[in-house]
Amino acid sequence: MKLRFASALLFVLSACLSTAIPAQIGLNELARNVKALDKNFDAADKNHDGMLTRQEAQTVPFIATNFDAIDAKNRGSVSKQDVHDYIARALKSTSNKTAPTTPSSSHP
Repeated sequence: MKLRFASALLFVLSACLSTAIPAQIGLNELARNVKALDKNFDAADKNHDGMLTRQEAQTVPFIATNFDAIDAKNRGSVSKQDVHDYIARALKSTSNKTAPTTPSSSHP
């Protein structure tokens, strides 16, 4: 479990490196936020099955608000890994929007 968290965190952090976030302050804050989110996930997981139903997720505002997007597999519940994957997708999407675009090589 710690290895999955570490790899997800590493992926999220590497995605942030390509954004305009100041490295030292932004990455530390992101790591704290992910850690706090994981702690809140664990507290909300009342039956300790590693999954949050929509009802369980109501106590974690970030997950409750983004539940449908996090539940990409449409299972009706989300894992901690699903949450990490959602964050990574969101960060990647944000970094792609801020990255300079290259001119198209196609000709009219």
